[in-house]
Amino acid sequence: MAKGSWQAPVITFCIGVLGAALTYAAGFPAPFLTGPAIAVTLVGLAGVRTAALPQRARDAVFVILGLSIGQGVTPEVFGAMRTWPVTLAALAASLFAIVFVTRAVLMRFWAMDPLTAFLSSSPGHLSYVLGLSEGVKADLKTVSIVQSIRVLALTLLVPVAVTLAGQIPDQAAAAARPETAALPLIAMILAGAVAGYLLQRLRIPAAFLIGGMLVSIVAHVTGLVSGVMWYWLAAAAFVALGGLIGSRFSGVTWLELRRAFSAGIMVTVLGVILAGAFALVAHLITGMDLIAILIAFAPGGLETMAAMSVILGIDPTFVASHHVARLLMLTAIVPVFLLRGRRD
Repeated sequence: MAKGSWQAPVITFCIGVLGAALTYAAGFPAPFLTGPAIAVTLVGLAGVRTAALPQRARDAVFVILGLSIGQGVTPEVFGAMRTWPVTLAALAASLFAIVFVTRAVLMRFWAMDPLTAFLSSSPGHLSYVLGLSEGVKADLKTVSIVQSIRVLALTLLVPVAVTLAGQIPDQAAAAARPETAALPLIAMILAGAVAGYLLQRLRIPAAFLIGGMLVSIVAHVTGLVSGVMWYWLAAAAFVALGGLIGSRFSGVTWLELRRAFSAGIMVTVLGVILAGAFALVAHLITGMDLIAILIAFAPGGLETMAAMSVILGIDPTFVASHHVARLLMLTAIVPVFLLRGRRD
């Protein structure tokens, strides 16, 4: 790392810790994720330079989040998997509806060109989308702001909505579960990192989160490991993720934000409405918990929504698996549109 390049990430993390402490004291839902996201966003918009953790540190955070997700797997989860084809089909339908309807609205009412509108409407996979966008005639700054508003808005609104719906996690029961012993936890972290590296070589999205999740599932289901992630370590990972979300607004001017804000809110609201409609259909067909399906279908980031399900105690394996499926669908869809854009 270049000299001095650690300062902004460390400052950002400290701001995130302060935001987490304030929201925790205020009784805000999911404080270790929402607090840092709010604090880092506001500080970044105020002109302070914020930055996400370096790539390797981010990979470690995602491994820890993946391990936290996998520890929630129970035999009942495998029994519920027989209904997943229905929910996955509904998810695919909602994905196409969100992309095409939102794209049309952005072109009609925000006068965006087709490619900028498509990239702005894509419900997730932002880094992959932008990575493939080189050489495409699109306003990538607007795309980045619109997508960042979507992720931030869902990060803040989902825990509030779940709390208002009466599905409040039993923190006392969660804290009563024993933590995993040090040696097994270290072994899982190392194994998760190796699995993540191998998945990354295969170009699998969110490789380190998925690697950690798979290692944790195998370790817990086979009985090799028991207990849950160390609470302070999980909290630190959530704070880092919240800081990552907020740091996307670093360097964004108020003029740029004002121009893209209404589009970002529309993308979020319309995406939630469409995802909610298909989630309701899936709920009526399968009888599965509606809140779990809603979070699984919510057009937020994989890491964010998966972490949210862990914090809120809402079937994290189901939620994470469906968000992984959504990313894989986008992996296939996005290049087709971008190739068409390059031809045009």
